[in-house]
Amino acid sequence: MELHDPTADNLCQYLLAPAARTPDKAAVVEPDETGTLTEVSYRQLAALVDEYTRALEPLGLDVGDRVVVEAHSSAAAVAMLLACSKLGLPFVPVSPQTPDNRLLAILRSVEPALHARADGADRRDLPWAGDTARFGRSGLTTEHPPAPRTRRRRRVLAVDTAYIIFTSGSTGRPKGVVMSHRAIVTFLRAVIADGLVGDTDRVASTSPLQFDFALFGIGVALGSGATLVPVGRENLDSPRRMVNFLRDAGVTQVHGVPSLWRPVLRHDPELLKRLDKVRSVVFAGESFPLAELRRLQEMLAGARLVNGYGATESMAASFTDVPDPLSAEQRSLSIGRAHSGAEMTLVDTSGRVVTRPGVVGEIHLRSPSLFSGYWDDPQATAQVLVPDPLDPRHGQVVLRTGDLAYLDERNELYFVGRADSQVQIRGNRVELGDVESVLAQLPAVTSAAATIVPRGGDHVLMAGVVLDDAAAPFDEDAALDFCAQELSAYMRPRRIRPLADLPLTENGKVDRVLLARLVTTAVRDGPTDIDPTPRSPA
Repeated sequence: MELHDPTADNLCQYLLAPAARTPDKAAVVEPDETGTLTEVSYRQLAALVDEYTRALEPLGLDVGDRVVVEAHSSAAAVAMLLACSKLGLPFVPVSPQTPDNRLLAILRSVEPALHARADGADRRDLPWAGDTARFGRSGLTTEHPPAPRTRRRRRVLAVDTAYIIFTSGSTGRPKGVVMSHRAIVTFLRAVIADGLVGDTDRVASTSPLQFDFALFGIGVALGSGATLVPVGRENLDSPRRMVNFLRDAGVTQVHGVPSLWRPVLRHDPELLKRLDKVRSVVFAGESFPLAELRRLQEMLAGARLVNGYGATESMAASFTDVPDPLSAEQRSLSIGRAHSGAEMTLVDTSGRVVTRPGVVGEIHLRSPSLFSGYWDDPQATAQVLVPDPLDPRHGQVVLRTGDLAYLDERNELYFVGRADSQVQIRGNRVELGDVESVLAQLPAVTSAAATIVPRGGDHVLMAGVVLDDAAAPFDEDAALDFCAQELSAYMRPRRIRPLADLPLTENGKVDRVLLARLVTTAVRDGPTDIDPTPRSPA
């Protein structure tokens, strides 16, 4: 039973459209096995997709069968994702660095028809007896073919699942975000139409394949007919290697979490002046400390800096240009308004829509690009895909983001933190982001993060800061005095400890559980009344 061609909204059809217009243009630039940069044209990428498709078709997989793709970002990995999309096989991207237990949890959850690993993505054998394959530039080989099955579907539709991407989730259990072809293609069309990327760009993607930021880079680069430049971990471990790679590859736009820039800004910011072809930087995933952002703006003079905001459940919601220059008085960045075709609305704790400037509410996103739901978790899905608060009678749902923000007089939004990062200190609600914004104003502080630590049956606030000069002395008393002038008593950190770096989760966000351990360990005056195994704040 042969499959019909997928619809025009299919992710593969959309991202390979440039192969008909500009077949000889570079689709991907990547180093070969010797480290020499090579170009993979759109024609070559399309041929590799066809080769993988021909290898997958005889396996008898049905539309909707999942394929776990374990790979670093590369032309071969992109081709594998697109071949899966063409056949209606939802891909589940993971990294070769994904811990064994997390990978096993994902495999057991999605029960994939195939676990496809890129050449070189080696790990020890896992206690999973599923079907496996290997793929690379030389083709795809099935190691343990799937058992024969009956196909129940004939067509690949726009509403079918394109991919499932796993996030950490508040419970620590991987949570699978299910995205349809229609949702992701609609999103990419809107963002590209907004002018974020042009067809002359070379887009550097620095995130591992398992994160939505990597899929975003692949999507906007190929969807706009530009060139994708995956940046491997070996070129991110050293500021000099990173800068040299970006320069040699002719990169014009860089995607990455703010912490990507921290090592070079701290140790050798003048290196960034070599990136004279970089026209724009898109960052997302966490707050960008304004001191670091000003320094980046200074080193990449004239480059457009773009603050991306949004969740995996919608890929993103807005992209807002950072003012150039970023004034010394500015204390936070605008997340602007939603991208074309979407809208963000603030809702207060009583369920009323917020329209007055300065009033904090929770962001609800109205968009045709929302995720279908969490994999095998209808209860969690119902908590975030909620009836439209403006008029629920339509039956439409919006995304309840869990993010808090307020409007300014120009109706632009300013993010203030997560609803679930509000903590209780002696009966008072404290938003950790408010504390961190004050800490970031301390002289010589590059970045800061706050957390709560159990102490004597209660919880106290503590914080870690990263200094411009890690070897410089830190005057904690002066820092606490500054906080006393800026914050109410219940919002003031009990201790502020200098750290070499803020601890980050694998997706680049502050790991508050580990932060609590680090600042607790650093405290020497009275450790006996501090629980050494703090829990994640609610």
